[in-house]
Amino acid sequence: MEGWGRYPRHESQAINCQLPEALSGTVAARVGLIGRGNGRSYGDAAIGEQATLMCRGLSRMRNFDPTGATLTVEGGVMLSDILRAFVPRGYFPPVVPGTKFVTVGGMIASDVHGKNHHCDGGFGDHVSELKLVVAGGEILICSRTRNPELFFATVGGMGMTGIIAEATFRLKPIESGWIAQKTIVAENLGDALKALQQTEDVTYSVAWIDCLSQGASLGRSLIFAGEHATRDQVGGMPDAGRFAAKNAGRFSLPFDLPQWMLNKTSVAAFNEIYFRAGARKAAMTSLVHWDKFFFPLDGILEWNRLYGRRGFLQHQCVVPAQEALAVLSGILERFARSGKGSFLAVLKKLGGGSGLLSFPAPGYTLALDLPVTQEVFRLLDEIDELVVKAGGRLYLAKDARQSRHTFEAGYPRLSAFKELRKVTGADRHFNSRLAKRLGI
Repeated sequence: MEGWGRYPRHESQAINCQLPEALSGTVAARVGLIGRGNGRSYGDAAIGEQATLMCRGLSRMRNFDPTGATLTVEGGVMLSDILRAFVPRGYFPPVVPGTKFVTVGGMIASDVHGKNHHCDGGFGDHVSELKLVVAGGEILICSRTRNPELFFATVGGMGMTGIIAEATFRLKPIESGWIAQKTIVAENLGDALKALQQTEDVTYSVAWIDCLSQGASLGRSLIFAGEHATRDQVGGMPDAGRFAAKNAGRFSLPFDLPQWMLNKTSVAAFNEIYFRAGARKAAMTSLVHWDKFFFPLDGILEWNRLYGRRGFLQHQCVVPAQEALAVLSGILERFARSGKGSFLAVLKKLGGGSGLLSFPAPGYTLALDLPVTQEVFRLLDEIDELVVKAGGRLYLAKDARQSRHTFEAGYPRLSAFKELRKVTGADRHFNSRLAKRLGI
């Protein structure tokens, strides 16, 4: 098995689960087990030390209450299915990550954050209740008032407390399926950070960074700020237009690209074209379909093949706001000097996280993609030192190689999490390759 980054690869027994009723017996009979949704965590978080429970079969939507806009679904329901069912009805999930091809169970386990974390928090902040299959097979209802310690350990806990069988969360009402987007050009990293600060009253904001720019242009960026477009903004379209589905046709990468194709020259050319195209739209407000605004990479199926069969690493860190300019500049400088090509460099502003192991913390998060090479491993070890010294941390859902020292330095509530795992017996039953690697 492997994660979305295709590194590392481990053997693990795959166990399929189609019915919630089968969960208790399966969990009770196993040790070294971890749940797996759609396999979109990048590293080894969804690879069981001994066995991996494939949860995509738990795909039923159980109930929708329009009064409070609350939806109850099984843990294997895909975000893409929720969007397809509810956007035409005028509802949108409260938080979405950068891909819609994830399960609700995975979103809770990773406490995913989106372009609106600075004002709306993570997905876990909108979950009111969940059913958790714990060690021994018992099913517990967890919320902020029932089994709250287990609830907050499960949000962001990367599946290490149990299997999420069912969850209830709120949707937000929308007037259209379009986003009113404004593009801001930042000539360097300092300007990008200021732009994100100045747009914190906008619901959605994210910066794309030209990761190979250097000197005075280090960190030059395009900041995309958006709101769900109102009925008036879309010009009074009929429902068919206001909630129009995106064209079904997608480009699929049918084979692994040779690693030499992703180089400094090719990425620099792409970045220049992308930056200039975005800059032409500066100060304009344009209507962008929700699919393109939130999930641009989903337009290329199997885009992870861009980095070849050896795979890639995504390094995502968060650092406190007061340290952000110095630390992120240091990261980008090292990255640009290395010449390692990446089409993805994303910067966002975050608030605090609610789970014991939730990634978000007040500050700024930077995500970079890198091909798997020994030189890259050495580069990332160097970058990790900058993050740790600044009081930052790395995102477990993206991680495939951080050291125990880096992990332990970044998560101050780790001891409470490990104690809860011990008390509940989860430390014996639920173990991923990530948990083993990091000593959780």
